[in-house]
Amino acid sequence: MSLRSLFLMVIATFCISILPAHSASRIKDIVDFEGIRDNQLIGYGLVVGLNGTGDSLNSAPFTKQSLQSMLERMGVNITGTNLNTKNVAAVIVTATLPPFAVQGSRIDATISALGDAKSLQGGTLMVTPLMGADGETYAIAQGPIAIGGFTAEGDAATVTQGVPTSGRIANGAVIERELSFQLASMTSLRLSLRNPDLTTARRIAQTINDLIGQPVAEPLNPTGVRITLPKHFNGNMVDLITDIEQLNVEPDLPAKIVIDETTGIIVMGQEVRVSTVAIAQGNLTVTVSETPQISQPNPFAGGQTAAAPRTNVGVETGADKKLALLEGSVPLRDLVSGLNALGVGPRDMISILQAIKAAGALQAEIEVM
Repeated sequence: MSLRSLFLMVIATFCISILPAHSASRIKDIVDFEGIRDNQLIGYGLVVGLNGTGDSLNSAPFTKQSLQSMLERMGVNITGTNLNTKNVAAVIVTATLPPFAVQGSRIDATISALGDAKSLQGGTLMVTPLMGADGETYAIAQGPIAIGGFTAEGDAATVTQGVPTSGRIANGAVIERELSFQLASMTSLRLSLRNPDLTTARRIAQTINDLIGQPVAEPLNPTGVRITLPKHFNGNMVDLITDIEQLNVEPDLPAKIVIDETTGIIVMGQEVRVSTVAIAQGNLTVTVSETPQISQPNPFAGGQTAAAPRTNVGVETGADKKLALLEGSVPLRDLVSGLNALGVGPRDMISILQAIKAAGALQAEIEVM
């Protein structure tokens, strides 16, 4: 072990030991490194070998055109022929090109039906080029499809489990083109915070500078921190990233409340505070019930049976609902306990939190999903 590696290990151990273990996170878990990213690929292809569950060529003209073009490229003349097969389906093929993937390596491909095919079970994907956002081909996909569902049908009933019109080919795409990105030769690199925050960015820069012993890290904004390769550093940018990504930093969380009104979910951060405020939740219940009565005429009276409406309206107020007092600057635990003391559910709590915010007593941001 070199002297530099031993020195960095000692300093890293010291930096990790002085931070609270229960709330600190590794730098590699809270930032993304510039250039180290995935790229999305997409392609259009044909699946053959289906057992009559493919596209109806009359209803999916793009499938018919693609089939004709493929056969013509293979030297099959079908001019004037009426194609009526249901063993072919047009599909969209997607894949993710990982960073630093080399030519010849394999990646997974996902296949989704584009037309009115009922199932892709038993199908084989023909050679399909996968292109990036720049229009260049980066991979070629082909192979048998594995699906996670099935369809069984008879004359009067159909059973479908899962999604039989979507499948996957494990290692079904071969990378044909590499993305040129020379990480080792870079002299500066930017770290992008996954949760932008000025305090967290500054803490990351300070932790890195304490490790290296030089001001190599600089916070740029709430999202980014730039690191510069030291002139006398015994290594390249990969060595520097390896040394700093294991450092622990305590992220600073803003005071925020996230509300999903559709499901009634409420998530509060630990920094949420509320000023002294009194809260009362009304419990007014109005009940309206209809109990119509049937009016039957006497025998031989010549009258008709009629329904007489009877409506009962009841109003009930909860006398046990009193004004509750929340003390100023209470922590999250006391805030939740105080709201629970009112006996309110999640949906009523959403309205209460929004009312507290409107009154200016809630020192937190409310985000409604």
